[in-house]
Amino acid sequence: MILNHPIPTDCTARAAALYWDAFGPKLGKTLGPKSRGIAFTTRVFDPTHGISAHAPDGTLLGVAGFKTSKGALVGGGFSDLKAIFGTFGALWRAALLSLLERDIENERFLMDGIFVSPKARGLGVGTALMQALFAEGQARGYREIRLDVIDANPRARALYERLGFVAIKTDTLGPLRHVFGFSTSTTMVKPLTDA
Repeated sequence: MILNHPIPTDCTARAAALYWDAFGPKLGKTLGPKSRGIAFTTRVFDPTHGISAHAPDGTLLGVAGFKTSKGALVGGGFSDLKAIFGTFGALWRAALLSLLERDIENERFLMDGIFVSPKARGLGVGTALMQALFAEGQARGYREIRLDVIDANPRARALYERLGFVAIKTDTLGPLRHVFGFSTSTTMVKPLTDA
């Protein structure tokens, strides 16, 4: 397995499709339909805020992203939403997406999503990407790493717990669970000193 940071730019379209496969159930009602969701993700994808895993033949196996004060793996703003969805579509989408926004902080490195190709699941790709994120966080001087995991993704939570993450807070979406497809989001942290 080959890990790359930044992500090679020729992988953007494939990474955007994998991102949609992973997060489409959560974002589909907000950023759908799928074709527009992938177009938006491709437009705002920032390879400098992610690490990719590739097979020896170059096949993209998975991606892990992070967020800093300079950007995120999948960020974008109102103008990006407007370019894909028009003014009215951008207005209501921006309002809903703001509810999912996670603030960066000075003390913890913020993971901004991880997704692995269905064909590569169970092969250690997620663990390798997480280890690479730990190293990136340490290189940037952070003592802890933080992530959020939704209740609809128990497989990811099990991975995070195996890697030593501990839950510190759970937020409930209430009626918005019908929009985003999950009911709770749990913030988890892990010291990077033992990574």
